[in-house]
Amino acid sequence: MKKILKGVLAVTPDGTDNLDITIEDGIIASIDKSKEKTPLIAIPGFIDTHIHGFGGNGTEDCKPESILGMSESLIKFGVTTFFPTIYTDVESKMRKSIHACYEAKGKEKGATIGGIHIEGPFISPKRIGAQNPDGRKNPSKEFFELLLSEAPGLVKAMTMAPELPGTEEVAACAAENKVKLLCGHTNATYEETLKGHELGVSHGTHLFNAMVGLHHRKPGTVGAILTSDMTTEIIGDGLHTHPAILKMVVDLKGSDRVVIVTDSLRPTAQTEGKLTANDVEVELLNGLWVTKGNPDLIQGSAATMLKGFQNLIGWGISLEDAVKLTSSTAARLYGLDDVGTIEVGKKADIVVLNMDYTINEVIKG
Repeated sequence: MKKILKGVLAVTPDGTDNLDITIEDGIIASIDKSKEKTPLIAIPGFIDTHIHGFGGNGTEDCKPESILGMSESLIKFGVTTFFPTIYTDVESKMRKSIHACYEAKGKEKGATIGGIHIEGPFISPKRIGAQNPDGRKNPSKEFFELLLSEAPGLVKAMTMAPELPGTEEVAACAAENKVKLLCGHTNATYEETLKGHELGVSHGTHLFNAMVGLHHRKPGTVGAILTSDMTTEIIGDGLHTHPAILKMVVDLKGSDRVVIVTDSLRPTAQTEGKLTANDVEVELLNGLWVTKGNPDLIQGSAATMLKGFQNLIGWGISLEDAVKLTSSTAARLYGLDDVGTIEVGKKADIVVLNMDYTINEVIKG
């Protein structure tokens, strides 16, 4: 099957230009300078490496059908690759949730499961957030390997607190299994964060949230991430982090070291039925999911990657940098070599946007 996008303003590693993109059998076959010009923009499909649920389906359901439901819903919002993200919970639930993702892999009808992100359980008891404290543990190689065994080769990321005892042995095992370790839900000092980075905990989880903040005399977790060569993810909704601060992070770290994520929950974009996140009934308040009847207890994000991309453009970040932040950088950091950029030979995972940055078409392979 052949398809040609003619005269689109396309963002490629070589820059932004009006191009003709030829797709054959799901692969980008050629890219040529175009003589035409259409009011359309072509960018790589969004990659969300931290998302718990979407469209009324979530990883907490522990069912492959729910992960596949996420896949079908996400594609409508321009996400072509995602990492279903597992909550910290009791052992049985975490294992079932991980295995459900493994069973779903290869059966997707929308966004591709690019890997699994396990958010915990090796997190600080002082920075639990919306996770289940009954599932929290200190780092253990044996337990880490047990979780990995539920999805051989598919776990790509794990969030952990580097100050906890046992980090070194887990970090060594993670390196052997090509699992990227993220620093998050942590009470680590500046020094502890840098020590963790040396061991391999090299990427930040939802920067600023559930970690020690920046102080001019005690830089904390945030200071270590910002001033070292660590990379980081950050939620792009403008609510978890103020737009001015997010833009500051991008200016400081560069778009090659920052990944936009949603950290979105099960009821995001849900159109009917009871709204729950991690088995808690929730309601939407000021753009965030909060516990129903207790609006002070925030459960998490209602963001989409499309909205995050639109936010970046609205906050003055260039189109090229917005593409890196929402796709290319994540692909590079996680070794997703066949996606993340519009290049000959790569999968044709492309979002075609109108000039107002709304979706015109999503091409998946």
